[in-house]
Amino acid sequence: MTIRVLLVDDQPLLRTGFRLILEAEPDITVVGQAGDGKDAQEQCRALLPDVVLMDIRMPGVDGIEATRKIVREAAPAAHVPKVLVLTTFDLDEYIVEALRAGASGFLLKDVPPDELVQAIRVVAAGDAIVAPSVTRRLLDRFATKLPPAYEQAAPARLDRLTERELEVMRLIARGMSNAEIAAKLVVSETTVKTHVGNVLTKLGLRDRVQAVVLAYETGLITPGAIS
Repeated sequence: MTIRVLLVDDQPLLRTGFRLILEAEPDITVVGQAGDGKDAQEQCRALLPDVVLMDIRMPGVDGIEATRKIVREAAPAAHVPKVLVLTTFDLDEYIVEALRAGASGFLLKDVPPDELVQAIRVVAAGDAIVAPSVTRRLLDRFATKLPPAYEQAAPARLDRLTERELEVMRLIARGMSNAEIAAKLVVSETTVKTHVGNVLTKLGLRDRVQAVVLAYETGLITPGAIS
């Protein structure tokens, strides 16, 4: 299957660079490019990409609002593009809002070419792509700025989880992979996958990224907690 990608960035040189990297792969094709969020929405409707590589800071409609509209507009349909957000870690304080808007993950703009390609494949397959160390650093740095989106509903939602599921959610929030969680808990990866699936289903979350954000928002894990 060929993965159809839409590139969204207000810098033409960056779009060209990403295009050259991606089109060198036999299973990826760039179907379009957009220089702002409004154009990205229109091209999503016309081109039906599988993955949207989305910059955050753009003139007019920014990447966060564009992500929110693309995901909401496509959600009732069978084809919902996966949005992979691009960010510069030292500048973008809005990454959590982008994830809430429906992004399936994020990458740094200086990501190595092989990691960019792998991220596109992972997101196209329906998984979230987040560098665990970056996730922790980012949320630790901006935890005090997280809006209390789940302030009232959080305790009741977390009560739906068993003790083991809460433990798994904490480990997800610390950036651990399924293999690392399995080793720590001395269980199989299959068992961990089952627990992760239960956590996402019970809490009404789309992916591990949203689980990390919720863990911070509810105080299940705190900034600077030991991994």
